[in-house]
Amino acid sequence: MTETDRASLIYSLICDDVRIEMGNKMSLMGIFQNILLPQFPATVVKFAVLNHWEGRGAFTSELRIVGPGGRETVRSRPTSFTIGAGGRADNVTFFTNVTFEAPGAYAVQVVLSGEVVGEAPLHLRQIRPEPTMGAVN
Repeated sequence: MTETDRASLIYSLICDDVRIEMGNKMSLMGIFQNILLPQFPATVVKFAVLNHWEGRGAFTSELRIVGPGGRETVRSRPTSFTIGAGGRADNVTFFTNVTFEAPGAYAVQVVLSGEVVGEAPLHLRQIRPEPTMGAVN
């Protein structure tokens, strides 16, 4: 990163999937902040985080999922991206098979050059299954 490089995180969205469509358009499937699960620990098979940046230059970012009490649950691999002449860039990170030990308030932290520059809330809640009626004799 040079002295003229700068990046501002405009937003972060958590969703089920991100797809690139014709015309280089992105489709986001299932944007969410809450995950309802019947039991814990629980594994979430797949989700994505889209970060939208403004600025210019070349950067490396990573994401951390931090659980209740500030404990890090998982960290992504560092990814590189470049903000070109248009001044905007999108950076997508996919997570697979993430295990959450307990319900609570989690956060997806966006880290740029070792500094947390943004955070998206992620709430995990336990739901109780509806009791089923027994067979009537």
